Amino acid sequence: MSDTPELDSVASAALIKHLQAEAEALRAELDETNQGVLALYAELDNQAEELRQASDLKSRFLSYMSHEFRTPLGSILSITSLLADELDGPLGPEQHKQVGFISTSARELSDMVDDLLDLAKIEAGRITISPAWFDMFDLFAALRGMFRPIVDAGAVDLIFEEPVGLPRLYTDDKKVAQILRNFISNALKFTPSGQVVVSTQLEGENAVRFSVRDTGIGIPAELQSTLFEDFVQVDTPLQKRLRGTGLGLSLCKRFAELLGGHVGVESEIGTGSNFYVVLPLTLATEAVNGDS
Repeated sequence: MSDTPELDSVASAALIKHLQAEAEALRAELDETNQGVLALYAELDNQAEELRQASDLKSRFLSYMSHEFRTPLGSILSITSLLADELDGPLGPEQHKQVGFISTSARELSDMVDDLLDLAKIEAGRITISPAWFDMFDLFAALRGMFRPIVDAGAVDLIFEEPVGLPRLYTDDKKVAQILRNFISNALKFTPSGQVVVSTQLEGENAVRFSVRDTGIGIPAELQSTLFEDFVQVDTPLQKRLRGTGLGLSLCKRFAELLGGHVGVESEIGTGSNFYVVLPLTLATEAVNGDS
């Protein structure tokens, strides 16, 4: 310690003053940083609001467009049905063929419109979940009847393995059917010959797995991770001849998540693909309440 207390006192005072100055500078820097953080939060809030408004606008546009397209498409389908039934006079073979082309194109457009409308409902939070008890035998029977005309006219066998020994499900059977319809339609489109097999089995104690396996062209491994994203289509020679929105598999994923489950795919080039959805045997009450 110094022999001169006055010098020690001066040194201490100088040190305290220096520390106070540093503390003041640090406080000013922190205040400036806090103001920058607050400004950043405000900017993020503004951007989030703009994104929400843009999303709402897109959903309203999709919904409006879908509804507006439905009326003329319905008229086209009605007219082609009348022509095919020859109510206004007989048609020649070539005329029947052309009417068939018109009808097929109109149905494809109608399916696209339905996909867009479903997407708009999901993004707007207006999709309805209506669970009920149902038997998988009935689900498979309805799907078999729906696809019979397509399969009878093609070169692919559509096989439904009987769901023997499986319990009833409590979920939205219409959403489950829509998921499987998309899987089956895709499998038939990308399977030039061979078979498509629809099956189901228990997954653990509380879930069920629906699978749609095909012997089609397969999907490259590097593309499989993006298949269930919006507007994604696999670039293949077959895809170039087939029209679609690229929303079918995305909607399957969204419907599965609404029902408390998930979707997936296993595929090899030249061997085929297996698309599946895993769902709980009983839909949770909060899932129903959250979307009603």
